Amino acid sequence: MATIYTDQAPPTTKRRTDTGRVVEPAAVQPGEEPSVGELVGEISKDLSLLVREEIELAKAEIKEETTKAGKAAGMFAGAGYAGHLVLLLGSLTAVFALANLMDWAWAALIVTAVWAVVGAVLFVRGRKQMRHVNLKPEQTLETLKEDARWARNPTS
Repeated sequence: MATIYTDQAPPTTKRRTDTGRVVEPAAVQPGEEPSVGELVGEISKDLSLLVREEIELAKAEIKEETTKAGKAAGMFAGAGYAGHLVLLLGSLTAVFALANLMDWAWAALIVTAVWAVVGAVLFVRGRKQMRHVNLKPEQTLETLKEDARWARNPTS
């Protein structure tokens, strides 16, 4: 069966944008101008799509940054646990070894000072890594600024 097209209404074909969104052509007859209501409806659809896409971008950026923060927090926890075990077992061993050379109290004080330095170094490294975490969605803010510039002057 053959399909016959007239010049009254072309066949409606849907197309996909780069984001995968299906765009339907406006239901306007050839030679007709779309009404203001149709134009406002199209703008409304496009605006709501834009907002949804910006929200998805923000979610992706925040997820990426929270992953970084989670890794840094895991390093803090691992450093704390390892430090605790080393402090207990290594300190005991060092105190016994130094006790052969000096009084027990001095041996314990020296071992405590060494582990204080180790703990301080681990803390400084963890804090330094935590400073590289940025929870502000930079790309989303930039695209929102671009959208606002376009909305103020859409013809340029």
